[in-house]
Amino acid sequence: MGSDRHVERRTVLKAAGVTAAALGLAAATGCGGGSGSGNGTVTIRYSWWGAEERAKRINRTIALFEKKYPKIKVKTDFQTYQSFWEKFQTQAAGGNPPDVFQNAVTFLRKYDKRGVLLDLKSQAQAGNLSLDQFRAGVTKVGEVNGKQLGVPVGSNTMSLVVDKKVFEKAGVQPQPGWTWDEYFKALKTIHDRTKIPGDTGYFTIMYLYDLYLRQNGRAFFTEDGLGFDQADLTEWWTDGYNRVKAGFVTDPKVVQQDLPKSSLSAGHGASEFTWDNFTVRYSAEGDSSYGLAPIPTTDGRHTGQYLASLMLSASARTSHPKEVAQFIDFMVHDPEVGTIMGYDRGILASTAQYEAFKPADEVNKEIAQYEEDTAEAGVLGTITPHPSGADTVEAAFLRIGGDLGQGRTRVADAVKQFFTESEAAFQA
Repeated sequence: MGSDRHVERRTVLKAAGVTAAALGLAAATGCGGGSGSGNGTVTIRYSWWGAEERAKRINRTIALFEKKYPKIKVKTDFQTYQSFWEKFQTQAAGGNPPDVFQNAVTFLRKYDKRGVLLDLKSQAQAGNLSLDQFRAGVTKVGEVNGKQLGVPVGSNTMSLVVDKKVFEKAGVQPQPGWTWDEYFKALKTIHDRTKIPGDTGYFTIMYLYDLYLRQNGRAFFTEDGLGFDQADLTEWWTDGYNRVKAGFVTDPKVVQQDLPKSSLSAGHGASEFTWDNFTVRYSAEGDSSYGLAPIPTTDGRHTGQYLASLMLSASARTSHPKEVAQFIDFMVHDPEVGTIMGYDRGILASTAQYEAFKPADEVNKEIAQYEEDTAEAGVLGTITPHPSGADTVEAAFLRIGGDLGQGRTRVADAVKQFFTESEAAFQA
């Protein structure tokens, strides 16, 4: 979830092509991932996705780990989001995934179903890994059917990132508890007064639609499928399509042309729903000032928000479960690691790291304050379970919604296509 939603969310569908049968065969025939040597030193493989800056930070933390654990060497590999999951699919199919790797809730049930993930509770019980002292119970994000399949390194929640200058020029001031009607009215006001679309494409974002559904007593996913019907999605996508045509929402063609930048930071939209820690990205890309605004509500209070997390998971086939657990424990609890990583992967998840890192810049201070205010408001719920195949479904939602916005398909056809592809993804 600390990833570029336009680039990375669109490309994950391509990475989801390996069949369950292939992965199941690999699990039965593959070999372990780590290696050892005659002097008692072992090597574990650690993979993650992200940009060069994240790699620099992680390599610094690995140096600290190897200093504390001289008998454990760490072989690293990092990719862009798309390349990471394409490579991981191949490795998992071959029975040789990395010993430890960055993960997200979208993929937990998929790879648990295929026997790829190690239940880390056994290592916690053995004293090699602590699952205590985390903020706001975020370890629940990594749990599936009583198993701890991931340990969080950072937490974040959905937010509305706004171009402060455009909002001020339009005279729009978002307030906690504002409604969807007020938000949509604001999009029109921004467009009418500044000639800039008010939003970059809210109707294609799976996680935002999840919040809207949660506000109305449902959710995007159940444990084994979708938590809404075709009539629900028809209403949501019709609404979004009409606002694109009216100019209140950025044309998806422009969104594509702006890549790899966001249309928000490119000046082609005044707001964008995304994870709160992504504010750092817009500040680096754009020439304006960006801040966080509250999620619109149905009833003036409940936002449907929850804490999500990037996490570390381990391979069920690792030859070195103890060393992997010690590595994960160090990476999520060591205070110096926290000061090095900062909010690169979200607000630091463990209490020790959260207390160790004190953001000095205004952007990170605002992110931390946003999460504190959201928690104090009492609106945070439990994350919606993501069934196996959720990654493919998320990518389809973004892709088909984008096609709809560009006029390549009608609403009725888009909805039918989405449900057809979703059903296939859940059965894979």
